[in-house]
This record gives sequence, structure tokens and C-alpha cells, in this order.
Amino acid sequence: MKVTLERNHLLKSLGHVHRVVERRTTYPILSNVLLNASDGGLQLRATDLDIEVTESVPAMVGTPGTTTVPAHTLYEIVRKLSDGAEVNIEVDGAGEQMAITSGRSKFNLTCLAADGFPDLKSGDFSHQFTIKAGALRQLIDCTQFAISSEETRYYLNGIFFHTMDDGANVIMRAVATDGHRLARAQVNAPEGSQGMPSIIVPRKTVAEVQKLLSGDDDDVAVELSDTKIRFEVSGVVLLSKLIEGTFPDYERVIPQNNDKQLTVDTASFKQAVDRVSTIASDRGGKAVKLALSNGLLEMSVTNPDHGTAREELPIEFEDDGFEIGFNARYLLDIIDQVKSDAAIFMLSDAGSPTIVQSENDDDALYVLMPMRV
Repeated sequence: MKVTLERNHLLKSLGHVHRVVERRTTYPILSNVLLNASDGGLQLRATDLDIEVTESVPAMVGTPGTTTVPAHTLYEIVRKLSDGAEVNIEVDGAGEQMAITSGRSKFNLTCLAADGFPDLKSGDFSHQFTIKAGALRQLIDCTQFAISSEETRYYLNGIFFHTMDDGANVIMRAVATDGHRLARAQVNAPEGSQGMPSIIVPRKTVAEVQKLLSGDDDDVAVELSDTKIRFEVSGVVLLSKLIEGTFPDYERVIPQNNDKQLTVDTASFKQAVDRVSTIASDRGGKAVKLALSNGLLEMSVTNPDHGTAREELPIEFEDDGFEIGFNARYLLDIIDQVKSDAAIFMLSDAGSPTIVQSENDDDALYVLMPMRV
């Protein structure tokens, strides 16, 4: 194999594919990136057996061929080469060594035969559609923070996607929960997605797709089945297994009768929570207490080891006063998603979950479980 190409093109593609490669693996071939040189250029492919990323880069191919080399090492070599430099890649006749030369720099990497590189076969896809990058980013950004990291509840380790008819439109929903908070976002369902199977996209896949999204008007081609999903965006193809399991009935978690409305300035509320939570105890679950009365919110934290913090905020609240506690970190995660100047809290009582939304925005909804304080 003999290839010549531009450093920046190679670096961009390696940046996309090398991220899925685990740094520690029991199978040496999984530490490598597959390089396939042909008349069409140089194709790069990497996998961790759950996700596979493929991208082609323009190149002058002197001798076609296929091999694999350590992905992270190759990425670091190319990253440290001069901007705009020409890179020459050549594999010896035995296929055991790859020489990488650029200017006065030369590196030799040990190759592993490409025939041992795994292929995450896609199979047949039941649904194909195209969604705008901006819409997909909105679904991910609004829900990603609530993905559970508890491996025993593996079916919560991703974002749940499905379509439904809400009476006026067919919508696509994304939902994530870790049992303490729930995030739900929706957009108009793209043409072709109606009737798609309900799927759970793993956390790592979500993060990789999010990094590939650029301009809001870019098209993202999506193909899916009950077990796999394939994204193609800006020439990068990401194929991933889906989480096999049943996502809980999230509608049962969303309270329907919360009739106490709290309206507060989003920026002021966020800053106040951040300030008083400075002394909150991890042992106490980072608890912050909200005492609501007509026109005033008193926020307080008590830490037996460090002391207390207290702050008052003007609010719009016309019901009988009461107190409720929340985990400060979970509260900040949710308020970070509120894009309007005012945040709306719909409450019931101190022991019931609370709904949080942006003002005049029904496309995103958050549910937060209270704490005893």
C-alpha cells in the first residue's frame, strides 16, 4: 500500500474515527484503525464492537492495499505534523510495518492484518429518513444530561426515541431519565420516520453523533432497525448497536395535576442555586431547600460541617407557601436547559415531582424528584 495525502484531511478523518477506539482492550485488533486504499481514496474505519465509524478522505493512491495500525498513535503522529503538510504512507511488502513520512519526520508503526478486523454488519434497516442536524441536536442537547450511568439499569443508559401522534402532528420524542430526573424533548417527526420502532440509543453513540453535528441545516441520514442504527452526516458514517431492553413508561412519571406555578428569572435563579450550593455537603446529597411564599423565594443550604447559606429572590407565586428540597446539581442541570428569560416550575407538594419548562415552550419538559431537607 502506498498513499499520499494532505495532513489536515487525514487529521480530520482520524479525529472522527479514533474516538470510538477503546484505549484498553483485550483484543489488540480493536486498538487499530483499518486503512483501505483504493482508486476512490483512503477509507478509515474503527470500531469497539458496539459502534463503527467509517469515513473516506481524498488521497493519491500509488498502490492499493488494506492494513490496520494503532488508532490513537496514528492520530497523535498526524496531529503533531505541520499544518498543511504532505503525508506519505507506505506499507512494506510483508505487510508488517507502515512507514509514515512528512518533511523530515519519519515514523514506523507495526501493522496487524486487516483480515482479522471485525465488521459490524448492518443488516436490513426497516426505516430510513432524513432529519436536520439542528433538530437532532435539539433532541440530544435537551436530554443527554439525564442519561443514567447506573450499569445495572442498562435500559436507562441511553436516549429513548420514538414517534407518536399528539392529535395535531406526528412528533418525534427523545426521553432520558436516571430515576432522579427526567428530560423529554420533541420535534416534528421527519418524513419517513412515522411508525419507526421505539429505540434506545446508547450514551456513547449519542455523544459521538453530537460531535458530528455542525450546521443546523445539514441533513443527517438515519437508517434503523430493531437492533441497529446508522447515521450519515457530512460524509461520516456511524453504525451502532441499540440497547436491547424496554424503556419504562415515562408518561406515568410526569405529573398531571401540579397546579402551583412558580415563575422565576432563569439567570438569577441559576446563579443563586450555584452560590448557596457552594457549601452543600455531598454526604447530604447536595440538598438545597426552597421556601416559597407570595412573591418571594428563600433558598437555603445547611451543612453541619461548614455552616449555612441563604439567599432570597423575587418570584411570581400566588399559592399558599410551602417548602421543598432538591439536589442542587440536578436542579442546575435542568435550569441549564431553560433557554427563556423566565423558568416555569409546576409544583404540587413537598413530596411530589416537579415539572420545569421554559416559558412559552412546550417542546422540552423536565421532571425533578424532590428531596427531604
